[in-house]
Amino acid sequence: MKIAVIIPTYNEERFIAKTLDSLLSQTFKISKILIVNDNSTDGTLQIAQSYQNQHESINVITHQSSDQNIPGSKVINAFNVGLSNIKITDFDIICKYDADLIFPVNYIELLVSRFRESDTNGMVAGHCSIENNAEWELEKGTNKDHIRGALKAYRTTCFQQIGGLKSSIGWDTIDEMLARFYGWKVVTIPNLLVKHLKPTGASYNAKAKYFQGEAFYKMRYGWWLTLITAAKMAWNKKKIRLVLDYLKGYRLAQKKNLEPLVTEDQGRFIRSYRWNGIKSKIGFRN
Repeated sequence: MKIAVIIPTYNEERFIAKTLDSLLSQTFKISKILIVNDNSTDGTLQIAQSYQNQHESINVITHQSSDQNIPGSKVINAFNVGLSNIKITDFDIICKYDADLIFPVNYIELLVSRFRESDTNGMVAGHCSIENNAEWELEKGTNKDHIRGALKAYRTTCFQQIGGLKSSIGWDTIDEMLARFYGWKVVTIPNLLVKHLKPTGASYNAKAKYFQGEAFYKMRYGWWLTLITAAKMAWNKKKIRLVLDYLKGYRLAQKKNLEPLVTEDQGRFIRSYRWNGIKSKIGFRN
């Protein structure tokens, strides 16, 4: 299997070398690594270029965008710039990885083995772990059936069928839901942990708290499912105030009549999937 890894980067000089070292050390060789430097103001570009000079598999692309880290849109716009620089049908697997990860040396090898198990395995990944008191533990908010946006890997045919990645907050849920909608399996490997050096959303601006509610609207969650999901997320983050922020974000999106990111049929599928998940967790049986 041929693998292309695209790494959007914005001010990651502290971490990017560690990420690249771990990818270059993999027991299964990665065919192409594209680093998209997205308007960094630190030494990220220089570090990336030094790796490009030493490794044929690495290419660095410069991209100019806003210096605000807007959830979803900034990173996916940069990813799409990288994507436009390859012929995706030349690769079996397309990966979108963050620049603050350390992968175990057999990560890609195990990934490939799961893709090879079944032609219907459309997305595969391990889980993120974070350091806490010198110990690495599963990142908070991790769901066993969800792949974090930091470490996405797609079978190319699945990636094409879902229409690529949406340039919006919620993209890393929409991709999985659309994959399932089209009959693909989303596979996580529970004990395959990747070190996440920077907590998710650590650099988001203050307005980002409303974007999550906007994402629920764009995925056609509806009011009640949004309320329940918002409450769960706020509880997991130990910030109950977020319930109001997410609901406000949903209302704002509703007031603006924003265009949903999924069709009505896809929205019905997503709602059904989410409600079934809620019912199973509370022990409800039909």
